[in-house]
Amino acid sequence: MRIRTITNWAYGITVILTALSAAAFIMSSRSAEDERRAVEEHLALDTLTEQLETGAEVSSDEARLYVMRGEQRHLDAFKAETESERQRETAAKQIAARDISVVERNILADIDRQAEALNAVEAAAVDTFQKGDRQAAQQVLFGPEHERLQTALLESAGYLRDITATRTGAALDDARRRSDQWSFVAKVMLAMTGLLFLAVLYFILRRRVAVPLVRMTGIVTRLARQDYAVEVPDDRRRDEIGEMNEAIQIFRENGLERERLDAERRADQHTKDLILQMMHRLQACENQQELAGVVARFAPQIFPGIAGSLYILNEDKSALAQAGTWLEPVNAQTAFPANACWGLRRGRPHMSGAGDGDVPCQHVEGSGVAASCLPLTAQGDMIGLLYLEERHGQTPVLDNARLYLELIAENVGLAVANLQFREKLTELAIRDPLTALFNRRFLDDTLHRSGRDNGQEPLACLMIDIDHFKRFNDQFGHDAGDMVMQHVGQVLRSTVAGFGSAFRFGGEEFTVLLPDCSERDGFEFAEKVRAQIGGAALSHSGQIIGAVSVSIGVATSPAGGTVDTLVSRADAALLDAKATGRNKTVLASSLSRPPQETLHA
Repeated sequence: MRIRTITNWAYGITVILTALSAAAFIMSSRSAEDERRAVEEHLALDTLTEQLETGAEVSSDEARLYVMRGEQRHLDAFKAETESERQRETAAKQIAARDISVVERNILADIDRQAEALNAVEAAAVDTFQKGDRQAAQQVLFGPEHERLQTALLESAGYLRDITATRTGAALDDARRRSDQWSFVAKVMLAMTGLLFLAVLYFILRRRVAVPLVRMTGIVTRLARQDYAVEVPDDRRRDEIGEMNEAIQIFRENGLERERLDAERRADQHTKDLILQMMHRLQACENQQELAGVVARFAPQIFPGIAGSLYILNEDKSALAQAGTWLEPVNAQTAFPANACWGLRRGRPHMSGAGDGDVPCQHVEGSGVAASCLPLTAQGDMIGLLYLEERHGQTPVLDNARLYLELIAENVGLAVANLQFREKLTELAIRDPLTALFNRRFLDDTLHRSGRDNGQEPLACLMIDIDHFKRFNDQFGHDAGDMVMQHVGQVLRSTVAGFGSAFRFGGEEFTVLLPDCSERDGFEFAEKVRAQIGGAALSHSGQIIGAVSVSIGVATSPAGGTVDTLVSRADAALLDAKATGRNKTVLASSLSRPPQETLHA
């Protein structure tokens, strides 16, 4: 029940009890008034009766003294008493006119007759005395008739006293009893009013208002400090306190929801910040290895519950090779065919693994983990694959994070495509398109960096020239000459790989740089190259071209000079090789020695 209803009822009951108490007090007052009237009536009747008795005796005594002594003062006293007796008789008649019993009224009437008769006898005796007959007067006043009348009057007065005393005593007792009863009722009503007031104070103000308010004050204070961990007791009362408690509970739930939303917003903003940081780093990467490292570093920070790998498609788009991995994914294979992934087949993100009804990819089939394959595309071309899987024991996040994952995949794809495009442009800028060897410009840059950064470290330079190259063009055509160039370039690439770098210097001349290589090692390497080039018989369009020979000049730095003069010294040795018969290797250091010190094949 609502507190307002309870207080209204308590107020109404209090008013009723107060009214009843007031009525009881009024009735008690009236009963007290009846009691007072009964007492007054008893006193009046008792006093009148006593006066009648005393008056009759006094009147008789004064009359007797007068007839015996003949003194005037006794006559005056007799007359005065007679007048007083008449007044008392008048008072008795007035009392008889009140609401008294019939018996009392009859007794009063008898007293009135007896008093008149007694007065008449005494008046006659006084008159007889005044006429001079003293003896007769004395006989009358002291005679039996006078005695009888006086005795009857006294008996009637006594009887009236007894009757009135009995009646007024009963009326007095009845009035006192009613007064006590109404007084008791009034006191009970007052006590009930007081108890009701105390009950309202205790049960309403204290238990239903004060105590809950004190408890809720502490809760509201903690909620005001945004301490939403405070527990709000479940108060199912349907009153104002219950509504207040429900409002506080709603406020707490709203606060918790707001904290949850704020936490989600902060987490979402943190994720966006990390993604933005990763994008900035991706844009600054110089090669795919750096890019894979950036993805492997930021992916676990963005999504701690997701493991994964980054795969890059090879040039013919037939297979994927792992470029980077993080958090140890279960199905992180080093490489697998491109057709093993439904995501690459369809060109769209594909979910596989536990709890998914879609067709699983072959490279994750039977793994028992939820996985997602996100193709990396750029300008409609497939670049690679971002493979992601949920870690065991972690909350599923792949589906909820799909938007961000696709955004990451899109940016990673663009970054990989940009790097590949940059690498292609770089290759075009530093490589010779015919032989696929580095070009003259890249040779100059390499020598400049080496002289600047590693000028004191050993470096060997081989200058190579194809012997009689013009005859291939003149005899077999320029296509045959290009084939000879490609053959020499292929031999240089395969031989130099892992040891140094090969360059096309210009025309039919080539350059090889061998770091950490001495003059003797450089000579042996040059002889190996010359033997491999000359060891193959070439043909073009069904025509036998024959063997190809080369002349080589070898120079070293810093033992033979600075890096800046390395190419010129090797070129001088090459010219010497060509001048002394071709198909040989000449050391630049031998040019300053006697001819017999020149090393020949």
